[in-house]
Amino acid sequence: MMRSLRGAYILWIVFRYGLDELVLNSFQHRWLRLLARVLTLGRKLHAPRGQRLREALECLGPIFVKFGQVLSTRRDLLPADIAEELARLQDRVPPFEAAVAVATIERAFRQPVDTVFSSFEREPVASASIAQVHFATLRTRDGQLREVAVKVLRPGMLSVIEKDLGLMRVMAGWVERLSHDGRRLKPREVVAEFDKYLHDELDLVREAASAAQLRRNMEGLGLVLIPEMFWDYCHPEVIVMERMTGVPISQVDRLREAGVDLKQLARDGVTLFFTQVFRDGFFHADMHPGNIQVSLAPETFGRYISLDFGIVGTLTETDKDYLAQNFTAFFRRDYKRVAELHIESGWVPPETRVDELEAAIRAVCEPYFDRPLKEISLGMVLMRLFQTSRRFQVEIQPQLVLLQKTLLNIEGLGRQLDPDLDLWSTARPFLERWMLDQVGPKRLWHELKAQAPRYAKLLPELPRLLHDYLQRPTGVTRRELQELLAEQRRTNRLLQSVVYGGLGFAGGLLVMQWLVRFY
Repeated sequence: MMRSLRGAYILWIVFRYGLDELVLNSFQHRWLRLLARVLTLGRKLHAPRGQRLREALECLGPIFVKFGQVLSTRRDLLPADIAEELARLQDRVPPFEAAVAVATIERAFRQPVDTVFSSFEREPVASASIAQVHFATLRTRDGQLREVAVKVLRPGMLSVIEKDLGLMRVMAGWVERLSHDGRRLKPREVVAEFDKYLHDELDLVREAASAAQLRRNMEGLGLVLIPEMFWDYCHPEVIVMERMTGVPISQVDRLREAGVDLKQLARDGVTLFFTQVFRDGFFHADMHPGNIQVSLAPETFGRYISLDFGIVGTLTETDKDYLAQNFTAFFRRDYKRVAELHIESGWVPPETRVDELEAAIRAVCEPYFDRPLKEISLGMVLMRLFQTSRRFQVEIQPQLVLLQKTLLNIEGLGRQLDPDLDLWSTARPFLERWMLDQVGPKRLWHELKAQAPRYAKLLPELPRLLHDYLQRPTGVTRRELQELLAEQRRTNRLLQSVVYGGLGFAGGLLVMQWLVRFY
């Protein structure tokens, strides 16, 4: 019954904002397009289609707002005007009652809130679609008092999400069966992707673990502060973390008045992004201005403060290597190499002509080089690249969607802080150093250390393996024994040459670097 009522409300919102016209016009059946024209009679649908879609999602509630935010990252699937409008969606969600938050905390920790905290602010400082945040003072087990932020999951979120996701799956199936562009837009895959994001965000312990990983990764970099998690007080519905104090990065005038070097801050943002992506393969994937602050404390002045780790992205070593080669080729304007990489990776059909793909990529990227950030738009570059990808049947990789979203966030931050920032020249030295680390002595030494336990385990087992082989019922000929012993000697020599050769190579490179510096 409830699902039927929810479905009826969704249909009413669709009709009110004229989304039926947008959907029916995309269907291939002529009678459905005729029906769309009839339904629009008498309705005032003068607002652009993207604006109507955004306003409809805001009326439908936080889950649909979240869906619109995720959908805005799939610029390979959407027209430019709709993608730009959906990117404006924000989590403007009213907070839930403090009594509900307190009850959730007491249920999670099985003790009164006044026992856990020496003070707890009933008024939330932030409220979003999944959770809200309260400030408090924590009484730790050793008796210390710590200023903390308490994130509490909205009550009943799982049931609400499951109902709305069920309806989304049904609607996605309709669109895929009836719409002319339905198969290309892959609506069921988009809903499945959204399903994964939402369920990941519903487990706050998962978010706390992601924050802890990022905190470890960023130690020693001196560019960003990430709150410490108090693991004794982390639960799937409640997490307690170090309270961070800073100025929202959107308040540029306030930062400038405080003496923050905005140009350096913009460059640090680029460094952070490429470090998390290429060095660690683990990056904060929700870097909109609401989740980024800047510290004004004397000991950490000018550092970023990252908040809200519900969405993080991961990349494999293969993904990182492929992306780094692509970026480096782009920065060198080696469009032929970019085309070759697309073909080698299987992203485009193997019969694709390299010269045609090269020319298409050059036409997209060449006009944007040697320009400051204020004169270019990464969103527009990505849009034109996606248009090119459709022409050449490029398969968009799901693992790169969050990376694209984060790159657009970085562009927005950079545009606010330093419109004259040259993103290409700022990022290129980092990528070239990273590529050198992948093929240089550091990489060799890392691989040797990583493989050492395997070889250490293999060598003592060789005599036993030989003995077992000799005890086989079929026996072994003298020639086979000689071949086996010769193979063992070759293996030993190979291991020695790898170890000593690797050490010699690494040492030689270090000596050469020392001589160059000395002279």
